[in-house]
Amino acid sequence: MTELAKAFEFLEAQEKGIIELESLLTAYPALAPESGGIGEIEKAAALEAWLKAQGISDIKHYDAPDPRVPSKLRPNLVATIPGKHAEGPLWIMSHLDVVPEGELSLWDSDPWKVVVKDSKLYGRGVEDNQQGLVSSVFAAIAFVKQGIIPERTIKLLFIADEEVGSKFGIQYLLENHSLFGKDDLIIVPDGGSVDGTEIEVAEKNICWLKITTKGKQTHAAMPDKGANAFLAACDLTLRIHRLEKSTFTARDPLFSPDRTTINPTKKEANVPNINTIPGEDVFYFDMRILPVYPVSMMLEEVSKQAHAIEAEYNVKIEFEVIQSNESRATPADAPVVRILAEAIKRVYGVEARAIGIGGGTVGAYLRKAGFDCVVWSKMNETAHQPNENADIANIIGDAKVFAALAMAP
Repeated sequence: MTELAKAFEFLEAQEKGIIELESLLTAYPALAPESGGIGEIEKAAALEAWLKAQGISDIKHYDAPDPRVPSKLRPNLVATIPGKHAEGPLWIMSHLDVVPEGELSLWDSDPWKVVVKDSKLYGRGVEDNQQGLVSSVFAAIAFVKQGIIPERTIKLLFIADEEVGSKFGIQYLLENHSLFGKDDLIIVPDGGSVDGTEIEVAEKNICWLKITTKGKQTHAAMPDKGANAFLAACDLTLRIHRLEKSTFTARDPLFSPDRTTINPTKKEANVPNINTIPGEDVFYFDMRILPVYPVSMMLEEVSKQAHAIEAEYNVKIEFEVIQSNESRATPADAPVVRILAEAIKRVYGVEARAIGIGGGTVGAYLRKAGFDCVVWSKMNETAHQPNENADIANIIGDAKVFAALAMAP
């Protein structure tokens, strides 16, 4: 039996341990302060203790200071399992934080306690991103417990703050530490498809824009004495949305949808009563922009529309960029794509292909910094939903894929 076959055999018998680790992690609601939480510190401590009990003792902290949380820091951990070759290590990056549970009435069980049903695990975070975290951990444990030295050094990176912008996670690491090399294999198991065939190599540029329209409040019976901020905002919303068809018309089959999308989303309350014309209105846009267009071009076009609205409605318009990120693509023929595709075929028997997505992952920050990486997992795609769930078979299968990557020359 080959060493990789021994690792696979070990992983096939790890259902009990997988449930144990998922249950442990889910019990700590690792919510960002923006979501009313204390961050990831308790979850990170529980994970670190569990890893050391399993024989993974080389764990280093790269914690980011954050005065908003009780611990004053956001944990970022690297666990290392030495391989035969120090160069070109395999990085598997997962995030510790989760999103809030949302409307409790939509859950069939307590979101912070794992429920096992029909070979699935249910609970907040079990898929996003604990499936990737747990599968990476068990891939590493397979080598440790079996006494096998992988070809590549394995580095498990557990980061903070992915769900609300990554300022205290991957952005902090890239700005303050030199962890990665150009020849490293970097996998982010934080997205994927139900059949495991999609290897994400590119993301659309993202811009979240807050728009404040300021007019003059007045009685609704005397509209000429005021300037209706809400009405101006409605017109501006439609004009910005129409930029999809008038200006940002490129298509790219790597993505689905294959176009730039510009959508109004959140709307803040203005006046509390019906018979008052509001003097201020606040709303937001979520823009997913094909990489051919820089975010600056989008903001310039939006500004043109705003100036026209200001002149027509006698209002003032202010912009605030809530989030903005641009990325480059990992080449579809990059070594990380090829080696991962081979491992996926070996484990799942399917042909994987490179794709682009409209969503945002930490992969965008790595690519922008010059590091080729991919986002991949075989998952149920229930992230952020009530009754979020993950198949135990997928966790084991993904662990096998990661083990195969660690043994790749």
